[in-house]
Amino acid sequence: MTRRMAQAHRAAARTGAALVLLLVAGCATVAPPRPALQRDTPWGPVIGSDDASATGTWSWKGIPYARAPVGEARWRAPRAPDRWTAARPATAFAPACVQTGRLYGPGLHNRYDETIGTSLGKTVGSEDCLYLNVWTPASPAVKPRPVIVFVHGGSNITGYTADPVYDGAALARHEDAVVVSVSYRLGVFGFLHQARLKTGQREEDSGNFALLDIVKALEFVGASAAAFGGDPQRVTLMGQSAGAVNVYALLTSPMMVARDKPLFHRVIALSGGISAARTLPKGAIAGVQPAALWAARGDALLHELLIAEGRAPDEAGARRLASEAGPAAADWLRAASADTLLGLVRTRLTQRGMAASNPIPDGWVVAEDPIEAIRAGHYVHVPVLAGHTRDETKLFPQLFAMRPDLGGTSGRLLDDAAVFALASRYDPEAAPQTTIEQWVPPAYLPATTPVTGFDARAAELDRLWFTAIRDDVLNALRTQQDAVWAYEFEWDELPAPFDRIFGAAHTFDLPFVFGNFGPSLYSRISFTRANEPGRLALSGAMQNAVGAFARSGNPNHPGLGVAWQGWPRSLRFDADARSAQLLPQ
Repeated sequence: MTRRMAQAHRAAARTGAALVLLLVAGCATVAPPRPALQRDTPWGPVIGSDDASATGTWSWKGIPYARAPVGEARWRAPRAPDRWTAARPATAFAPACVQTGRLYGPGLHNRYDETIGTSLGKTVGSEDCLYLNVWTPASPAVKPRPVIVFVHGGSNITGYTADPVYDGAALARHEDAVVVSVSYRLGVFGFLHQARLKTGQREEDSGNFALLDIVKALEFVGASAAAFGGDPQRVTLMGQSAGAVNVYALLTSPMMVARDKPLFHRVIALSGGISAARTLPKGAIAGVQPAALWAARGDALLHELLIAEGRAPDEAGARRLASEAGPAAADWLRAASADTLLGLVRTRLTQRGMAASNPIPDGWVVAEDPIEAIRAGHYVHVPVLAGHTRDETKLFPQLFAMRPDLGGTSGRLLDDAAVFALASRYDPEAAPQTTIEQWVPPAYLPATTPVTGFDARAAELDRLWFTAIRDDVLNALRTQQDAVWAYEFEWDELPAPFDRIFGAAHTFDLPFVFGNFGPSLYSRISFTRANEPGRLALSGAMQNAVGAFARSGNPNHPGLGVAWQGWPRSLRFDADARSAQLLPQ
């Protein structure tokens, strides 16, 4: 072999060896293919569901945004979730937050089904419930999409994100948006002013654990929005009913005002307010009650627990024991089962008029007087869109019994079990299978009777409640900014007699906002083939307005067809059987 040939052989050998090393190294570092719907959050990767063929969307459900608030973490501020490294399936809703079963669900299976009728008045859900859900269109974002974060209602004592009305797919697809729904602690787990639980940490000591949960979820959204194609600088915080109360509480929260960067950039508040009694007309129903009232409720819960557990013989003994127990009192509360605590609320606290839950005006998480805070300019300055339904209180005619000037007796004959049984099995295409006389007491009939009829009593209750709190907050906001809009929902094309029994009632705008007309509590008494063209057109118009507001902070857009002027003007959303009717008012 010549010298030149030997050199060539050695060079070839070196090259071959190098190639082998490169191939071996490459094989060692090649990762398995990344799932198409894997998204990386700051706490770990999640894999969602491809629902493109059914809904045109991708979804990620049951993503933890905080650790489970159980054991020692009960009645503590939420903590960031523990990090995970393996991709976590995010394909199913997490459990509803623990609550007492009501007409609106969730039943025994965390979904709308027949078990809602059998779980009324029973404990359902889980304390391990701090999760959120995400929907996006089933395509990569060409540019960052606006993000809509929804906070459900339920009087701050009930509700669940798996309610089919709240499914975010249709809204996400229709408006090319990222839609997020958030679970948060409810009832005494979400709002509890109890001195024995205080730690000296002002967020935690506020007792507003539900609001802290929502803030934690917003922090998660801000940190993760881009991974889902969302714009973290265009986050709309939307809530309905109690969810709207909570949204307004955060809008006016000194804690939120003090943040360097806002967690939300627009607010949509549907059928809610944040008023204390002193800013409302005489006789109106305030949502913000004094902190002392909530402290009394917190003491009542502890005292009733001590009696129920046999630690104290009576109220006097419970007061004495609670004052002497020191840190042990907090341990007793945290050791009690959720069912025990909710049982005390259902029985003992309800009898004492202390079963309600709402934001506690501690002065840091919740302003002492939110309306005065707005008028002083001490709130998060963002555009606001408010919704109101014409017949809000036809969902709550039992409250006619509150006062003689409202009638003095309940306006509903059927209890929740009977309502669920009828509504869940009703055939809206058949001839009417019920009458208004089966629902409404004779004292309120005919419904159209001036002053004393069902319609008039409902309108008066609304004037003292939903209209009063809406006007109070929007009038205050209008003194500080122009970007305030409102709508009035008036669709009442339900089949008889439900057009009169419910009409445009509280929550009845939500299927239109979300574009969901499938199975849900009132779908079978509301939606028919005859009213389908008009309601679909109206739903499209309402989704377009929500989308325009989420994108730009203004609900006006070229397809609206009318000029939507700012408050105190509003836009009426209605439809006949065939088409939407949008009228300024």
